[in-house]
Amino acid sequence: MTDLRVPERAPDPDPGPPRRRHDRAGKPSGGGLFRAVWRWHFFASFVVVPVLLVLAVTGLIYLFRFQLEPLLHPDLMKAEPTATQQIAQPYSAQLAAVQSAYPDATVVSLAEPREEGRSTVFSVVLADGEGRDVFVDPFAVEVLGSMNPDTTLSGTAVRLHADLMSGRVGDAVMELGACWAIVMAITGYYLFFRGRKARRRLARSGRPGARLRARHGVVGAVVGVGLLTLLVSGLPWTGFWGAKVQELATARGSSMWSTDHGGFSDPVSTLDESLPHSHVQDAPWAQHKSEVPRSEVPEPDAAGEVSVANVDTAVVVAEREGLRRPFTIALPSTDDGVFSVIGYAFDAPSDERTVHVDRYGGQVVSTYGYDDYPALAKVVAQGIGLHEGRSLGLWSFWGAALMCVGVVVSCVSGPLMWWRRRPRGKASIGAPRGRMPLRSTPALTVGIVVLGLLLPFFGISLLLALLVDQLVLRRVPALAGWFDRPAQA
Repeated sequence: MTDLRVPERAPDPDPGPPRRRHDRAGKPSGGGLFRAVWRWHFFASFVVVPVLLVLAVTGLIYLFRFQLEPLLHPDLMKAEPTATQQIAQPYSAQLAAVQSAYPDATVVSLAEPREEGRSTVFSVVLADGEGRDVFVDPFAVEVLGSMNPDTTLSGTAVRLHADLMSGRVGDAVMELGACWAIVMAITGYYLFFRGRKARRRLARSGRPGARLRARHGVVGAVVGVGLLTLLVSGLPWTGFWGAKVQELATARGSSMWSTDHGGFSDPVSTLDESLPHSHVQDAPWAQHKSEVPRSEVPEPDAAGEVSVANVDTAVVVAEREGLRRPFTIALPSTDDGVFSVIGYAFDAPSDERTVHVDRYGGQVVSTYGYDDYPALAKVVAQGIGLHEGRSLGLWSFWGAALMCVGVVVSCVSGPLMWWRRRPRGKASIGAPRGRMPLRSTPALTVGIVVLGLLLPFFGISLLLALLVDQLVLRRVPALAGWFDRPAQA
């Protein structure tokens, strides 16, 4: 017998709030706006999801670098007292051991062990210009070995996190993704609060994928605030936004970086130039562009000799000045250079200070720290501390780690939701249909324009998307159908 029953249809995508064309005032209904915001959220994910996955995974690696790297390189990074030697030896003796092991290299800085049982790290530049980190057992004064910091797990993560190891192009891709991620977080909050009743109704009815959608919304709502904080605090690093903000700040007498007024006496270089590219030691972000002063070269005595201070003298002076340990010490690169002792104050940017010590008399040439920063540099320094999960101790550390995990969950569950509701057997991507009611909603238009001005990469890419929509998709029906382009209003 022939079955005359009507075949079952595949369930339609979650419609969100009930859709009505217009309300009594002739304005688009909330359901239409919901679908329009959902469409933006959907297409933003094509740019945002890959970028956020890279940022979240590499950010997790960076957060746990001090735990991961000693596990991966215990032969280099771990050093314990011996039965015959229980006291760490002077840094000058450790420096001599490095110079003996690498006679053709230039030793440019050292980083104190971060905790008991760790080696001292000296950064050197080899004759061919390659930078390496040399690890020294502070008890036995023995060189344990060296490695290129860029080749470590955390070093690779840092370079991917910054620019995908692709220079300006990679930096632009990351900045574009970060700008659209801010938009995606904002639209996500609208979808979460506007569609909460529909999600509960669909979950109770047992609609396929409803639980995943609800969980995606809850995770996104929790992660969103932290994600926005991480994104905004990371923008000063970007090549375009960061550079433009610095230009505007400089024109108004401020800066995202600090300027050491004591270092203006014919400076040798900036502080970041005094340190090699190393991932185990660094200057505070706000001090990278601060000037490094010179030492005054004294006249030789009757025997033609000049008294020279050593690195241990610089450490004693820095301790006396109240800098927080562990120190990073940039060594003099010229006869009139200085010892630049940096108290990074890892868990408190407000304690960041650097002392420049004369290499001859051992006196303080200049000292500079958080209290001397311009107001903007203070804000950025605190933001960087939050971004790196260190400003509030373990609270910010684990908070940043959980944010990274939440971002990964959102980036996986979002595409999975689409995969479950994608149209089958149809030349369509399955995007939500809806147009932003810009003409009838001036506040929305103003908000988008302001966001486009604050985030130029978002504004420029949005204009390009609108041009493609009008000049290409509108005129090519096959493409319009594949992208689920809404019909003209």
